Amino acid sequence: MNKKPGLIGCLVLFCLAACARLPQAEAPGPPPATALEIAAPSAAAQATPDQTAEQREKMAASVAARMEITDERVIQAMKQIPRHAFVPPEYDKLAYDDTPLPIGYGQTISAPSIVALMTALLELKPGEKVLEIGTGSGYQAAMLAEVEDVEVYTIEIVPELAQSAAERLEELGYGAIHARQGDGYYGWPEYAPFDAIIVTAAPDHLPAPLAQQLKEGGRLVIPIGPPGGYQTLWKFVNEAGQLKAYNITGVIFVPFTGPGIEQGE
Repeated sequence: MNKKPGLIGCLVLFCLAACARLPQAEAPGPPPATALEIAAPSAAAQATPDQTAEQREKMAASVAARMEITDERVIQAMKQIPRHAFVPPEYDKLAYDDTPLPIGYGQTISAPSIVALMTALLELKPGEKVLEIGTGSGYQAAMLAEVEDVEVYTIEIVPELAQSAAERLEELGYGAIHARQGDGYYGWPEYAPFDAIIVTAAPDHLPAPLAQQLKEGGRLVIPIGPPGGYQTLWKFVNEAGQLKAYNITGVIFVPFTGPGIEQGE
């Protein structure tokens, strides 16, 4: 469950380490990534009629009003994406409630309100590249892909989730998303720099490789805090080689895992 933020328009400006220079320390090199084999869309997936449009409309309207979301692209994405397709069948009836849900392997799909908030905070523009760390079931990646003319890259560390998310996104028409399995701590240097980076698990520090892969003027949205505890959602902006940090709200995310976070400083 995510705590409702204060007035989004009144973000509290807070410069981390006096707007210190981007981390320059070299992190350990990433392990090889695993290519994903994406299955062709199943006939059942193609033939399933849309029976949840009204639920999506209500969810989008409720989230937009409560979270003060004004970006119409985000609102339309919530109306468009069938969230029930991204949750296990046993949670179908809860798919359009504003709540996180388990997706297996100790991971969750975030509440629609936090997905919408984090997407809006990225302030994506046409032609930009965005990197997501923590694909999960693929719902956040689909939200990003609904923003017109934005190129989406996403990394998931759990092999089973990476594979199932890639197949699901392909079946639902999001085949243009670049998906891979690997340790997201190291980002995706082959395609860096990125205009925006979003992290959907909570490390206890800002990963240096992600900060280094952020383009000038780029935005990074990430929860930071102790594993299993109360964390803070931050928005970092790269301004002239300096990171300005905005404290957004309190949140609770699953921990950021992998060798990178264990070895990083």
